[in-house]
Parts: sequence; C-alpha cells; structure tokens
Amino acid sequence: MLLKGLMSHLQRCHEYCQTAVKLVIKRKKKVRKTIDELGYHINFNARVLVQKTTKAIGIVMKHSASQSMQNPFFPEVLRGISAFCHKNDYIISLTTGESKQAIFDEVVKMVQGKRVDGLIVLYSKKDDKVVPYLLEQKIPFVVIGKPSNQANQMMYVDNDNVQAAKEATEFLIQLGHERIGFIGDDPNFQVMQDRLNGYRDALMTNGLVVNESYLKDFIYGTEKVKQIIDELVVLTKKPTAIVISADVNALAVMKELRERGIAVPESISIISFNNTILSQFSIPPMTAVDTQTYQLGYEASRCVIDLIHDPEMFKHSVIIPTAIKIRESTCECVPSKS
Repeated sequence: MLLKGLMSHLQRCHEYCQTAVKLVIKRKKKVRKTIDELGYHINFNARVLVQKTTKAIGIVMKHSASQSMQNPFFPEVLRGISAFCHKNDYIISLTTGESKQAIFDEVVKMVQGKRVDGLIVLYSKKDDKVVPYLLEQKIPFVVIGKPSNQANQMMYVDNDNVQAAKEATEFLIQLGHERIGFIGDDPNFQVMQDRLNGYRDALMTNGLVVNESYLKDFIYGTEKVKQIIDELVVLTKKPTAIVISADVNALAVMKELRERGIAVPESISIISFNNTILSQFSIPPMTAVDTQTYQLGYEASRCVIDLIHDPEMFKHSVIIPTAIKIRESTCECVPSKS
C-alpha cells in the first residue's frame, strides 16, 4: 500500500515537472519574441555593474593603428583574435595612439578605468613601458612575440623565429646560394633580432661568412629602402639571395629592384616572412615563411581568456609552427663573376 502511494506521488511529480518545463519553454519563447519585436539589446554597462566584467579585451598595437593596418600581418592577426573572442562573447578594443607615449597612456586608461578584462600586446620590444606596467598591475595579458626579458612571468604566443630564419636561410643555401643578405625591419623589436640570429646561425653552421655589408634594415613606409638597394647593387660581390623579415618590406625591395632592371629571381632570389596575401599576389609571387598569423591571434585570444577565468594558472608559452611556401621569387643560384 505504501509503495503504491509512493509510486502515485512520483508519477504526479513527474507530470508536474513536465508541465513546468513546457511552461518555462513556452514563456522563454514568448520573452524572446518580445525582445526581438522591441529590438532590445544587452546593456553592457549594466552587466559590468552586476557581473564585475566588461567582456572586453584590449589590443595594444605595435605602432599607431593607421600605420599598423598598412601591414597585412596585423589585420590577419586581429582576425584570429576576433574569431575566438566572438565564440566566447568578448569584444575587442584597439589602442589608437599615434606615438609610443600615446599608446601607453591609452593602456593606462584601459586598466585604471577597468574598461577591459585583459589585454593582448601585439609585439615584444626592448625598453617597452607597456609590459612592465601590465605586470605591475597584475591584470591578465598575453604577448604575441617572445618577451625580451621576464618571459617566465607572463604568457606569450610566438613562432620559433630563430629556427624559422635558419630554415629560410638554409633553403637558399640548398639552392646553391652563398652570398646571402638579410633585410630586417625595426631592430628594436625582438622578432627582428631573433630572425637575424637565425640567419647568422645558418650561415655559420654551413661554413659561410656573415658579410656585414649584406645586413640592412628599414621601417616600411620610409625612403630608406632606396638607399639600401643602392648600397647593395654597387658592391663588387653582390648578394645572390636575400632573407627579408616581412612580406611588406619584401614587396618594397622587389619594387626597387624592378625599377633598376634587376630581375627576381633570375638575378637575386628573395624569401620573406609571414606569408600574407601580399606574398601570394606580388610579381613574382614570393617564397615565404608561413608564420600562421591567424593562428597566432587565435591562440593569444584563447590564452588571455583562460587567464581571465583563472589568473593563477601556470604561465606558459605557445609556439606556433612555421613552414616555407615555395613560389616564384627563388631559384637555383647561377654562378657569376659579380
């Protein structure tokens, strides 16, 4: 008798729960329909007050936003960042300062004003004020690039740029090139130093001399590229190949060579870094080291959101593999007297 009563009670409970669930679903649909009809959107300011979170990630640009966007690397890395942020309902906020100090001041405002939950720094640079400040403030952040110091105190996402540059240089050596130059961009950034070190390592490992007159650098958008090409073409022994640290710089070099009637790759082979859309549509299409730019941004976004959820988590690095995409800007070295 007791068992029968219990079973009857359980049956009534089950029926009640089913009815309640149906009512909740029905009301939820009705509320959503009303929200859509009224054009209602979440009030993020109200959510910040209630949940103590902005659901925003600050992006610290390498240069001013206008200058950075001229380099296809940055739109692509931002695309990767945005993709993971979107999946997790985060928005991004970019620094827009036109100078180093202006960018730093914006970062301070983001942090002190609690405008963001965490930040992604798109560069690693010597004597930079941003990263030490973020460490001091104990706010979650991730660096894209290997930090020049205190690497064990922060999370970063990068390629092994030393190894990648070594492989790029050895690719040219395997094509028979011995007089190989290197053209970098801003030497203050760690990525450029790592790639230069990889280039040097490849030459020394293969018993080749590092010719200092073959080592150049320029910041894209400046007229220095003209001077660099003038200095290289007047050498008695000109380089037969060049490793260039960014596609956008390689494009500028190829333009200067073309204007002087120097054919790529017949007279000089070129291999660049990043494998952006520029490398695919240049004339000729560039052989390039694919740094998987999109993935750099995607993983940086994943890491900073993980840090936001667990600020005490173990600080680690994420190394994204690289691969050489062979196109038409490189060929076997043709021996010559010059």
